[in-house]
Amino acid sequence: MEFKRKNKTQLLSKIATNDRHGENSPYFDGWKAYDNNPFHPTQNPNGVIQMGLAENKLCFDLIKKWIMENPDASICTAGGVDKFKDVAIFQDYHGLKEFREAIAKFMGRVGGNKVIFDANRIVMSSGATGANETIMFCLADPGDTFLVPSPYYPEFARDLRWRTGLEIVPVDCKSSNNFRITRAAMEDAYEKAQKWNLNVKGIIIANPSNPLGTTLDIATMRSLVAFVNEKNIHLVCDEIYAATVFDSPRFVSVAEVIQDMDCCNRDLIHIVYSLSKDMGIPGFRVGIVYSFNDDVMLCARKMSSFGLVSSQTQYLLASMLSDDGFVGNFLRESSKRLAKRHYVFTKGLEQVGISCLTSNAGLFFWMDMRPLLKEQSFEGEIELWRVILNEVKLNVSPGSSFQCFEPGWFRVCFANMDDETVEVALNRIRAFVLDRENQESNRSKLCWRKKHVRLSSSSTRLYDETIMSPCMISPHSPLVRAKT
Repeated sequence: MEFKRKNKTQLLSKIATNDRHGENSPYFDGWKAYDNNPFHPTQNPNGVIQMGLAENKLCFDLIKKWIMENPDASICTAGGVDKFKDVAIFQDYHGLKEFREAIAKFMGRVGGNKVIFDANRIVMSSGATGANETIMFCLADPGDTFLVPSPYYPEFARDLRWRTGLEIVPVDCKSSNNFRITRAAMEDAYEKAQKWNLNVKGIIIANPSNPLGTTLDIATMRSLVAFVNEKNIHLVCDEIYAATVFDSPRFVSVAEVIQDMDCCNRDLIHIVYSLSKDMGIPGFRVGIVYSFNDDVMLCARKMSSFGLVSSQTQYLLASMLSDDGFVGNFLRESSKRLAKRHYVFTKGLEQVGISCLTSNAGLFFWMDMRPLLKEQSFEGEIELWRVILNEVKLNVSPGSSFQCFEPGWFRVCFANMDDETVEVALNRIRAFVLDRENQESNRSKLCWRKKHVRLSSSSTRLYDETIMSPCMISPHSPLVRAKT
């Protein structure tokens, strides 16, 4: 057996045999538990509810309505089949001109039309996963390092490291300042990397944040841009949740920030974008690399041939995103629905004493379960996570999967289910918290009784040994008073 195992390892590449994919973690274990026992309101009402997948299912009706009203946008309908030949034949890796123009316009609109994005800098990739990996291949070599503010998206371990051979050094952010990215934290991470003889090539951030659901303010963005310019390293901004903002402050793209910074080397600034979260269409695999660096743009375009967006998808989305009326209504309605769902969930948790980090974007919130930990440690966090997954049957993701500096935080996704499932999930959480409180109350009562019994026993013995002893005189005895 041992010979077979060694021989198998020798036959395969290091990528095939290493464990840098990151799949062996509670983050993925929760998904597996859901896959093995998925919740269904009638067929499996006691199954696991998926709250670990950041998917946006709240606006499919708007997209469906548009498709039905615009049958010619698809080459697979009677209205659009005449375009089938033109779209189905080979397309070079620049992509359809109409698609790149529509994406550039959409990115600008999501950012409040503060920036005009250049369609010639739009580089396609197969989803944000492919876009993140492509930009890493362009910027760094195996063994190089990127700094990543924590808590951060667990699959960065796969996207940034697995095939590229890069390393990640977390920039530890703390709850005491609502997990803000500070200059001191960046300097500390940079110095750690240098002490470990790691070559830092850049810093990658998610704005809006996954898992926090917060947007970065302009001051923080300026600090990040200044930091990378001083160190002469790259800044990659993952902006795939840009259109999921449902409350103030508004989303500010790094492209907007650098417009007003005179001392910024734009060759160091890069953006990753996608329609997976903002439009709720991850199955379409639309990822974008947008770089202000000409060499990076050219290299990324060459690499994009390994993961292009299908021409059929480009054709459909070019038409959809060029419809200003549809886009405006979609963005407004999506924001309203996300705000409502976020409110329902967080207020429901608040009623049973569970608080969450104040957030204004994303498809999730950052839930504070520290009061429910039996011990304030990552072991205590995983113990609680197992109970929630296996007994409460909710797949929420523990903070340690996001490299959170502090135990007890959990990411909860709220936009991937219908209203009825939301209510089931909230009822399960309420029941769990109330059961925990009853257990604690009973435990406290039991401890009180045991202590009271000990005290009562002790008092009885004291009484017997003093009052009833012929050798002892009560301090209240008239004999004592007579002596004094």
